[in-house]
Amino acid sequence: MSVRRFEGKDHAAAYLQYRVTPNELINPIMRYMEKRTKQFHLAVDVGCGSGQGTRLLAPFFTKVVGTDISPAQLEMAQANESASNVSYRQCPAEELPFASGEVGLVTAMVAAHWFDRQRFLKEADRVLRPGGCLALLSYTMDMELEYGDMSNTLNEICKEFYAALLPYRSPYLGPSSKQIYLDMFNSCSYPDKEWNECTRVRRAVPLDGYIRVVETFSSYQQLKRKDPVEAERLSNDVRSKLLSAMQVSSPDTEVTVVYKYFYWLACKP
Repeated sequence: MSVRRFEGKDHAAAYLQYRVTPNELINPIMRYMEKRTKQFHLAVDVGCGSGQGTRLLAPFFTKVVGTDISPAQLEMAQANESASNVSYRQCPAEELPFASGEVGLVTAMVAAHWFDRQRFLKEADRVLRPGGCLALLSYTMDMELEYGDMSNTLNEICKEFYAALLPYRSPYLGPSSKQIYLDMFNSCSYPDKEWNECTRVRRAVPLDGYIRVVETFSSYQQLKRKDPVEAERLSNDVRSKLLSAMQVSSPDTEVTVVYKYFYWLACKP
C-alpha cells in the first residue's frame, strides 16, 4: 500500500500555490515518446496532487487523466482545471482504473516515492500499451537560492533549514529520494530506458515563497503536527537569517530558487 500524505485541504491549497510546475521537463518526455510512437491518445498522471503537472500534458494528448488518492487534492485540481480534455479520478497508484494496454503514457511527478513502488511498476506495465512510455520524475530537497553575490551565504542558511527537518523525514523514504528512483529504474525490465541525473529548473519567487515551498514538504508537515510552535519558530528564524544576509527587510524580495530535478523514461516493448 502506498503511503498517504498531503491530504488536508489547507495542505492541498498550499501545494497548488507554492509547488513548482515542471514545464521544462515535459518537452524531454515528449521528445522521447515521439521517437518511439505516433499514438498520443491517453496519458495518465499518477499521484497528480493539485494537477500542476497533469495539465501540462493536455496539448499533446487526446485525453489526459490525473489520479490521486486524496479527495482534497483532486478537488483543488478540478477547481483549477481549464483544459477540456483533462479529467481526474480518485484511486490508489497501484490500482489504476484503466484497461490493460489502454494507456500511451504513465507519468508520476514528484509522487512515486510514496507509492508501493514494485506494485506500481507492475500496474503501470499492465495499463501501458506496447510502445507506451513511463516517465517518473522528482527533485532533491536541497533546493538552492540565487541572489546576487550572496548565494553561497544564503545556501548555508538553507542547509540549516533542511538539516533541522531531517529528523522528521518519513522512514519510508530512507536517506535518499534519488536512490528510490534509481532503484526503480534498475528494476524496470524494459530494455529501452534512460536516466537523467540532474536538470536545473529555476523560478523567480518572493523569498517568502521559498519558505512556503519548504513548508509543504512532508518533513515540515510532520514537525508541524508534532510541535506547531517549533515549526513556526523554525520558519521565522530561517526567514530572518535570509533577510539579514540579503540586507533587505521585505520577505517579498525576489530570489531565484533552483530545483534539481532527476527523472527516468522507459518504453514498453
